[in-house]
Amino acid sequence: MIETSAGHGRPLMTYGLIVSCCLIFVLGPASGLNPRYGSGGELVAAQSAYFERWGVVPSALWSGARDQPLAPLTALFVHGNWLHLLGNMLFLYVFGAMTEERMGRVQFAVFYLVTGYLALLGYAAAHADSTQTLVGASGAISGVLGAFLWLFPRARVTSLFPFLFFLPLRFPAWAVLIFWVALQWLAAREADDRPGVAYLAHLVGFALGFLYAWARFGRTRRVGGAARPSEGESQP
Repeated sequence: MIETSAGHGRPLMTYGLIVSCCLIFVLGPASGLNPRYGSGGELVAAQSAYFERWGVVPSALWSGARDQPLAPLTALFVHGNWLHLLGNMLFLYVFGAMTEERMGRVQFAVFYLVTGYLALLGYAAAHADSTQTLVGASGAISGVLGAFLWLFPRARVTSLFPFLFFLPLRFPAWAVLIFWVALQWLAAREADDRPGVAYLAHLVGFALGFLYAWARFGRTRRVGGAARPSEGESQP
């Protein structure tokens, strides 16, 4: 669990992305709340067809089918279950607001979509023969984390560690995010032959986000600590 100071502006794009993902999830079959998809085996079949229709299947992506180039984009708004959705939206809420404020709304939206698209594309290229469907905003959100690390290197976040009985500890954002990258790297190495959670997409997204922020803003837009006096703290 992470908390960080909120900025003064309203991150409308961040909120809009969160609302869009939540609405799409609730209305789709993965939530189990829409009666049109039935229940039991009928619901499971509907979920499978839904993920294949709107997600990324690496082997199909390179097949040359006309609709496949859009798959990495639509997959960013589809989530597999409640935990998948809430985990992604938590990180987007915490780190997206300050990143959007620094970049600007339009630039942030384009950055989010392009980074997420390329992250899923990179994973699909590395697992070109895989028939497993990929969905979720993790690649795009990883890009946001990478940009946040460059733009706010000394911002402080509070993490709750389960193995320390959820004791809240404050660390610089760079320490938390580098630790997160290390975990993704180790998990990606273990999962090379068993595509499951798209850890490689997380790493690609993070690297792209960090490099974009470095190239676009250089040192002129970096913030050493809190950019402005805090209006309060948000704890997802």
